[in-house]
This record gives sequence, C-alpha cells and structure tokens, in this order.
Amino acid sequence: MDHGAKHTVVIGGGVIGAFCAWYLTVAGRRVTIIDRREFGAGCSHGNCGYVSPSHVLPLTAPGQIRRGLKGLISRNTAFRIHPRLSPSFWKWMARFALRCNRKDMLQAGTGRTALLESSRQLYEEVITAQGLQVQWKTDGLLFVYRDKPEFEKYAATDKLLRDEFGVAAEPIDGEQLSEMEPALKPELAGAWHYRNDAYLRPDVLMSEMRRTLQECGVQILTQREMKGFVAPTVGAAAAVSTSSGNIEADEFVVATGPLTPMLNTALGCRIPIEPGKGYSITMARPKICPRYPMLLEEAHVGITPFDKGYRIGSTMEFAGYDSELNQERLQYLRDGATEYLVEPTAEPVEEEWFGWRPMTWDGLPYIDRTPRFGNVWVAAGHNMLGLSMGPATGKLISEMITGQTPHLDAKPYVIGR
Repeated sequence: MDHGAKHTVVIGGGVIGAFCAWYLTVAGRRVTIIDRREFGAGCSHGNCGYVSPSHVLPLTAPGQIRRGLKGLISRNTAFRIHPRLSPSFWKWMARFALRCNRKDMLQAGTGRTALLESSRQLYEEVITAQGLQVQWKTDGLLFVYRDKPEFEKYAATDKLLRDEFGVAAEPIDGEQLSEMEPALKPELAGAWHYRNDAYLRPDVLMSEMRRTLQECGVQILTQREMKGFVAPTVGAAAAVSTSSGNIEADEFVVATGPLTPMLNTALGCRIPIEPGKGYSITMARPKICPRYPMLLEEAHVGITPFDKGYRIGSTMEFAGYDSELNQERLQYLRDGATEYLVEPTAEPVEEEWFGWRPMTWDGLPYIDRTPRFGNVWVAAGHNMLGLSMGPATGKLISEMITGQTPHLDAKPYVIGR
C-alpha cells in the first residue's frame, strides 16, 4: 500500500461498495470501507446471484400501475404495496407512475444496458485475473412459462429487446424444455433462454471480495454507522463522522443502498430511493435439482442451483423499512416453485432471508458527485440489479474520482434528474 496516496473512504460494504473499493485501489487510492453492520450483508448476501444483461427493462413498464393496484388489495401477488401514511413514498409512487410508458421505459433501458453489458465483461476479467472462487457459471438464464399464451406473448418483448438493445433470447418449446431441463414439469409451455446471462453465489462473492481487498491493503471497518460529514470549509468534506469517531479522507463514496435517503441531510441533496423488500430461502439441493438458473415468469419467482445449495427468491414488497421476516411471503415462494418444478424444495433449510432493494422511481441508479461537496460521490439505487451492475459502477466511480475518461456515459445516472 502507498501510504502517500490519496485516501478514499467508501461508506457501505455491499457489492457496490466492494467494487468501488476495488477499482479505486487498482487506480492507486488508499481505501477504507466502513459499514454500519457487517461487510457483505443486506441484499448483497441473499439475492439470487444473477448477472443479467437480459434485465434491460425497468419495473416502470406499461401496465405496471394496474399490477400495483392489484398489489394493494391482494395478498397473493409477487408485487405488493402496503398502504401507509408517508408523503415521500406517495410522491415517489407518483413519479414512478408517470414513467410507466414505453418512451421512458426505453430511455431507462439505455442507461441500464450500458451498466449491465459492461459489468458482464468486467466480471469475467476480475474473476479470471484474481482467481475468485465464486461458483461462476455462464450457462445462461431461463425465463420459464407455464401458460402458452404468455410464452407466445413474450415474443414481442424479445423483438423489442433485439431491435432496441441487441439483447436476444432463444425460444424453447415445451418438449425441448423437458429434455433440456428435466427438473421442470413436462406440461409447461416453454422458456426463453438468455445465453449471455451468468450467475454466481453472492455470499461467496462477498467473502472472496473481502479477502482480495484486504490482501490489497483495503481496511474494512464494521459496526461503524455513518452520522454525517465534517466540513470545516465550504464545498468539501474533511472527514466522515461515525459511531466510533471521525475518519479523515480526501474523498468519500456513499454506497449505502436503500438506506441512502437517511443521509439526505448530510449529503445536501435528495436521493429518492424506496426500499423494495425481497425474500429468499436457501436450502439443500433437491434430488432432482435444476441445471439452469431460472425465472418462473407467471409466479415471478427465481430459482438458483448452487454447487452446494439451492435458492428460491424474489417478490417486491413496498412496506417501508419493515424488518419482519414474513412467513406468508416465504410461503409464496414455495408455492410458486411448486407450480413449475418436479421437486421444488428440499431439506434442510439453511436460511430464510429478506433484504431491502434500493428502488428508484425511474429504474436507474445514482452515480454522481453530490452538489454540496466536491469530494463526495453517491453510488446507490441499483434497484434489483446491484450484483449485475456492481463492477461497472465501481469502475465508473473510480474514473470520476481519479479524473480518467469514463468508460460509460454517466449522464443517465446524475443526481437531480
């Protein structure tokens, strides 16, 4: 480590903070990561592990408002909204609703595609160069359909993704699908196979990232909650104030995911992120275990077969910062898997989990310098794609801070858009 190098503090030890730290270290910065809990906790721990260039389109699609209204009155939906008295939430929802049209959906897709495609390539580079043992698989991702009309209807979305973004899937009919993936029930309609998608085990990724960062001299401090910035002069922060004292640095990156709005006063700007609660269940591999990761489309449930283990995950629940592990939502995952898989679950269950996804009203993250401080950047709001966008976000933040030419156009991710 070069102790004469500029010092950067990354606030947040999730996948975004980890990759920001990695690329800043590669660029020659001395880096410290702080986290209010543990490194690699939150949504970086229990998600389905997809690295998905296929996930171009944001949640703000035409028809989403109808689905959201259904989620207000029905308990048995993947997308649920808990009514609550929160002006900021309903303002967020109003802006979300205004974006649920084709034009804005495609605009967001352009910004998402850049991060997704870049990250897919960067994962290959980092995993290979650093020898990361993260259960990396490149077999693609299946979008599985139970109902024939829904399977055929997706052809229009496939054409849109091909024409607008160059992202293509291969259709697989029900008979082919049974041969390709015997873990699925034989009567299903078919699937769309995104061959360029990949997956890994996220908790193992975070363990490997921690090891690699520490070997490169990155200091990781846990149980350090950020309180604010120390700014003796206008326009620049000199230190971050934490629950265990101040930490001085030359630059600061706020990668605090769904908790970022709690720091709006310290940042001097409004970062409109809402927590979207997701769930997962990790268990032993079933005897008839899927070979491929898959999304069970009508149920909106994700399935990931790990080398040692198996995960069912998904749902989107707008319930504020609710910390209840809702058994009803976990049962929804089990029920959804039962509709598609020959052997949907297994014992023992290793972990039942929930996490708050950092949802933005337009489906794009914030990757930008704050208006109050010239040396404080934000990297947050990656919706359901923090793992898929992590490397490109980290590289882009490093380029911004160190004055390199950005490898992506950063305009879609500006604060205050």
